[in-house]
Amino acid sequence: MIDAFWMQGLMAGHKNTFDCIQAFSETDFTEDLKKFDIPTLIIHGDDDQIVPIATSALLAAKLVKDSVLKIYEGGSHSLGDTSKDRLNDDLLAFVQS
Repeated sequence: MIDAFWMQGLMAGHKNTFDCIQAFSETDFTEDLKKFDIPTLIIHGDDDQIVPIATSALLAAKLVKDSVLKIYEGGSHSLGDTSKDRLNDDLLAFVQS
């Protein structure tokens, strides 16, 4: 998994990678999130060192009406790799509900 992330980083353009930091940290999606009107599942790890949960998932869950928030205790930024079975189960259960 570490090698796969390393390879992704090497394949990305340097300027694009650098510019995305600004886009991720400065883009305000508040008004967009307030407009959601479909069932929304928000899943986030509470140990994400890339996107802090307090300024992302917890805030989004307050802004998206009737959203469902699932927090993975000890979960990192890469839940699709580190918690894939649980993530798939939660996604399937949400879609079927």
